[in-house]
Amino acid sequence: MNIMVVEDEARLRNSLAVHMPWEEYGFEVIGTASNGHEALRLMEQKMPDIAIVDIQMPDMDGLELARRIRESGMPLKVIVLSGHDSFEYAQRALEYGVVKYLLKPAGKQEIMEAVREAAEQLRDRLDEVHGREALMRKWNDHLPRLQELFWQNCLAGKYASWEMEQKGRDVQLDLFAEEGRHIAAVLDIDPLLEGETRFLQQDVSLLRFSVECIAKEFLQGASCRLFPDAEGATVVLFSASADEPPDAFTLRVHLQLVKVLTNVKECLKVTASAGISGCADSALLVQRLYREARSALSERAALGPGLAIPFREPSADSPADAEAPSAFKALETALETGEFERAASALDAWWDERMERAGSAEEVRERLLLAGSLFVRTAHQHGWPLKEVAGDDYAFFHGLQRLTEKSQIREWLGRIVRGFARYAESRRKTGGHQTVRTVLALIEAEIDKELNLYDVADRIFVNSSYLSRLFKQETGKTFSAYVLERKMECAKAALARGVKVYDAAAMTGYGHVSYFTKVFRKYWGVSPGEIKHNFGAQRV
Repeated sequence: MNIMVVEDEARLRNSLAVHMPWEEYGFEVIGTASNGHEALRLMEQKMPDIAIVDIQMPDMDGLELARRIRESGMPLKVIVLSGHDSFEYAQRALEYGVVKYLLKPAGKQEIMEAVREAAEQLRDRLDEVHGREALMRKWNDHLPRLQELFWQNCLAGKYASWEMEQKGRDVQLDLFAEEGRHIAAVLDIDPLLEGETRFLQQDVSLLRFSVECIAKEFLQGASCRLFPDAEGATVVLFSASADEPPDAFTLRVHLQLVKVLTNVKECLKVTASAGISGCADSALLVQRLYREARSALSERAALGPGLAIPFREPSADSPADAEAPSAFKALETALETGEFERAASALDAWWDERMERAGSAEEVRERLLLAGSLFVRTAHQHGWPLKEVAGDDYAFFHGLQRLTEKSQIREWLGRIVRGFARYAESRRKTGGHQTVRTVLALIEAEIDKELNLYDVADRIFVNSSYLSRLFKQETGKTFSAYVLERKMECAKAALARGVKVYDAAAMTGYGHVSYFTKVFRKYWGVSPGEIKHNFGAQRV
């Protein structure tokens, strides 16, 4: 172990560092210091195990040094050498965690015994922290999370069969011992619908965790393992007992999951669904079971929320019937012609005729893609930005698979149609024109540049005369008058904030301050300096 000697008297410091038989007892002096400040600096660098400290030193005495060491949390033991046979000093030393309080002149044997005692205390502490029992406690504390990660990697197909066996044993899961019939289930909260006020979309993670907790409580003692998947849904791997018939096992799993879903609804006042896999003869097939359970869960898009849905193999001889042209065509025509009230009725008819009769989640997804492409096409035909039409629902166009439940899909389709109606109405009220809005945005973005009608017309590929008439019709001002107005308003606002005159000129596209001042005075009737002075005085 390493020792540091802290003593202001050079002769005694040398004697302690050099003339003690440290090496015979496995100790090494790694540094010396003449005062407490120097000692603290060296301790941070060299990290000694034991410090022999004189109590009487300039600047910082030994007791203050011991107190600083204790407060810093440094894991070292302190032995004090003192010329004061005072109970008060000794008591304070004990309060600061000093191992031994030795009175000068202490002999070599006494000092060595004190150091050996301190070393023994350190070894006991290290054994306590790093000993087998402590490590086992830490291992057991982390084991549930390690087992979760193991199962998640299994679900993701990251292990071959032999790796699953080995890595399972590493986290105390003997998959060979779990041979027998198994069924997997995936429980997930159903999408939150319109009108839900207790929870927001950002609460989904909390709700998923709540589902996991409810399932753990109800299934406690059942023959199953429970863990979250990578998305936060709850996975339950059920195991049949040795003498349990297959049909009884399947029925037990179904009834237990229905009870869990009922408890979720009662506790959270929202619904959850469960997908149930087929049966397998080994836990090593958990990835296949998980895929089947996930596939079953996706059927809530066709069947609705709050159900325990068993897996069924896809049927090759029952393809979806052709899309009925009349219902969808009526919706398409209403959207293209801008008759959005009629589009809402057409959507209801199409939903009742096609979506309600969908026999599988795959059929629902195909028809959802058809409707989504119609919405995109309609927005482009009208020249409207789909993001503004759809609002917060726009994000689903980048991932329609996130619409996972039938009621959620129906509400989303309705909101998009209503979004078209609202956007059309807002355009009628404002009389806005896409070309003029583009020009207005360009003016705001390039207010610090010289702008003229001809260059802007070329940039947006329209005739300059047409743009001039259109701009005057929509804004009531000529292009040049509007640009001047915006530049002067921006300049005035900048000066009012304390911006310098030449900076305000540059911010509004004027290269010469004198010309800017002339234009500003003509427009506002006062000079830029007067504006800056007046507003500066108001702030003071």
